[in-house]
Amino acid sequence: MTRATLAVLAVAAAASAAGLLAHAAAPADPHPVAFAGGHDVGPDDHGRPCALIAAALGVKTEVFREAFAGVTPARGRGPTGEEARANKAALMRVLAPHGVTHDRLDEVSDYYRYRPQGGGLWRHRAAAARAVVEGGRLMAVVVTDPGAGYSTPPAVAVKGFEAAGLVATLRFDTDLAKNGSVGSVEIKE
Repeated sequence: MTRATLAVLAVAAAASAAGLLAHAAAPADPHPVAFAGGHDVGPDDHGRPCALIAAALGVKTEVFREAFAGVTPARGRGPTGEEARANKAALMRVLAPHGVTHDRLDEVSDYYRYRPQGGGLWRHRAAAARAVVEGGRLMAVVVTDPGAGYSTPPAVAVKGFEAAGLVATLRFDTDLAKNGSVGSVEIKE
């Protein structure tokens, strides 16, 4: 290596070490924000995140519930080929008039497929936020990562402000990576 290359490497290593030291010395957030839950399904949803599936398909939740009412689940086993075709036909009878294609139904169904019996959950990503505290008062909660895959608004808590009435609002979207994300957190007093 040339002297110039060694000098560049030495500067980069020193900058990296300084950054690591600065990061290690940074104090922990005294008021971390925690999100909990937000993955509930309704009694009419038969264990499926209907709000997420419907939004991803671009239909109202009631439309997807109506479509799913025609499905006969294979309990404790996978469906036979004939059962799968009959269930798909029942879904498409209701969904096709709303512009849902076979391919889109397969994509969304596969994305949100999970096994609740084993404690599993559909694909999701936790939200993150930071608290804005001024003069000992909680002024705002700023969403830094909206997460995805929430079917119901998660509970929100800020350390040191556990009694604050915080309410998360969700956004539903046809984009699977954004569907069921936290749009905002409001302080309700």
